[in-house]
Amino acid sequence: MAVLMSDDVFEIDVGDGVRRLNATLHDAACHGVFEVRRPMGQHSVAVGAVSPVVVEVRGHVGYYAGAMNQAATVNIHGNAGKGLAENIMSGAVRVFGDASDAVGASGRGGLVVVHGNAASRCGISMKGVNIVVGGSIGHLGAFMAQAGTLVVCGDAGEALGDSLYEAVLYVGGRIASLGADAREEPMTDGDRAHVRALLDRAGLGADAAAFRRVGSARKLYHWNSGDDRIHG
Repeated sequence: MAVLMSDDVFEIDVGDGVRRLNATLHDAACHGVFEVRRPMGQHSVAVGAVSPVVVEVRGHVGYYAGAMNQAATVNIHGNAGKGLAENIMSGAVRVFGDASDAVGASGRGGLVVVHGNAASRCGISMKGVNIVVGGSIGHLGAFMAQAGTLVVCGDAGEALGDSLYEAVLYVGGRIASLGADAREEPMTDGDRAHVRALLDRAGLGADAAAFRRVGSARKLYHWNSGDDRIHG
């Protein structure tokens, strides 16, 4: 159960499980700030929040933290496992450490921020979410990404943007390689303004002018029966 610490500030110890925390966040009438103690690397911390509350998680979390978020601001003061903010709808999920695979997978809206590094498949199948990574990401970043924006302040691993649709990617560092149908495109003033706005929202001080843009070449939208790659 949540313990009221002061006006609209509640403390929840989740050392013995996350069910009470998540059940509280699933109540549309919940409000205030929730201080979450002893997450101890557990999975599914702060999943499915439906109200514009603030959740401050003090420690490391496991898989799917902040997943299916609808309105909350979830701040994780530690590292995060796989599937951070998976299928986020709106609101914000922020990690002040590093994150594992599939950050923001299938996210439809909202903002996901990783202040450190993120592993492989960051932004896989994203459908409108904005993701900002302060460090570098692993291979297959934005694999099959359909809509939204991925901003990487550091380097991107191999096959960035493989099978990319209409999402746009911005990388401040080195790109190991581009995936199928991804291509580098000219940066416009509008791109730089968009990157700058996302960096400001994320609280990161990178120079928007230093980024490169990656978009889709749109050659994989339709199957080409005469493609020599298919018939060998």
